[in-house]
Amino acid sequence: MKTFLFLLSLFLFGCQASKQMQSDPTPEIVRLMNVSAEDWNRSDLDRFMSIYDTAATFMTGKGPVGITATRENYEKAFFKDGKVVQQLRFEELVVRPLGNEHALVTGKFVLYGNGMADRSGRYTLIFVKRADGWKMLHDHSS
Repeated sequence: MKTFLFLLSLFLFGCQASKQMQSDPTPEIVRLMNVSAEDWNRSDLDRFMSIYDTAATFMTGKGPVGITATRENYEKAFFKDGKVVQQLRFEELVVRPLGNEHALVTGKFVLYGNGMADRSGRYTLIFVKRADGWKMLHDHSS
């Protein structure tokens, strides 16, 4: 009987652990990405940046930079007089869970409109689950 109870408890624990591992972050991360694009399109850089973790890094040609330099780079390269130069949308977004607290996100960004040619590139993002939700921990866009 003790063996049976032990095996049953192992089975139940395994089922619970399996259930926890199956928590799919895709819907929440896709929602966050779409909200961040909406924030960008409203020229709200602060709200756009709220998807980033405070410890986030962004990969540049010279190596990774922190959140302050990331914001400054966005403002300098993509804004004029406090307004975005082009609108933003994300395409081909794929979320791959890396355990319960991390996810790898890949896709394509497209900057469009304002009478300018579309500009696009690819990104690889690492998300981390924090107490206040999913946050971007690393951004490698090119």
